[in-house]
Amino acid sequence: MLKVENVSKTFFPNSVNEKRAIVDICLKLQEGDFATVIGGNGAGKSTLLNSIAGVYPVDSGSIYVDDINLTKMPEYKRAKYLGRVFQDPMLGTAANMWIEENLAVAFRRGKTRTLRWGITNSEREHYKSILAPLNLGLEKRLSLKAGLLSGGQRQALTLIMATLQKPKLLLLDEHTAALDPKTAATVLELTRTLIAEHNLTTLMITHNMKDALKMGNRLMMMNNGKIILDVSGEGKKNLTVKDLMEFFGNAVSEEMMNDRMLLA
Repeated sequence: MLKVENVSKTFFPNSVNEKRAIVDICLKLQEGDFATVIGGNGAGKSTLLNSIAGVYPVDSGSIYVDDINLTKMPEYKRAKYLGRVFQDPMLGTAANMWIEENLAVAFRRGKTRTLRWGITNSEREHYKSILAPLNLGLEKRLSLKAGLLSGGQRQALTLIMATLQKPKLLLLDEHTAALDPKTAATVLELTRTLIAEHNLTTLMITHNMKDALKMGNRLMMMNNGKIILDVSGEGKKNLTVKDLMEFFGNAVSEEMMNDRMLLA
């Protein structure tokens, strides 16, 4: 489903600010995989996700989704195949558009546009049926501007929009990090439900190790632009936060030791 082959990305190359964000990354996700990615600040998590989404052109390597070569495809064209939820709840919706208008834009993504005006009654009923299970009352407020919703409500709406057309790949970029704990838990549960309901192949970036352990069937850890841990199935089920902390500590210590040897 997703195939990342030897992808590298360096910011500000050949300068004092040079940063090798991802280094020769290879990654494959099978259809229906739900992978969580953890790592410290600057590990390369968001750069990897943004490279897949087309925000950053890669320096080398290839990116495929369902055998479609996305490597040189512009970001707006990739939107046909990808669903995405950002860390900032304000980025996923158009604040000055009604809830139903935001949903209509998502519903028409990748489809041929016509001169037909407005939103049909059948579409409106469809949106209500999708929003009702959220228990947020949004199905009764379709004519409300998205900018008047709370951060959690907007993030829930963004999730619905991102999954409305059942994308080939769903990208979640720390999408609960800006929410309070209670709202974050609600959005995570919605995430789990939507992914299971549509059997979506998903890549989720998170700083929260507990969330990484309880969500999905696969867990990866990144450090210094590389994947240093990749576990799935029973191996993931048996992991604890303590295990992850110890592994990360050992990996960092080993790198520091190698650096000292180079400088000796």
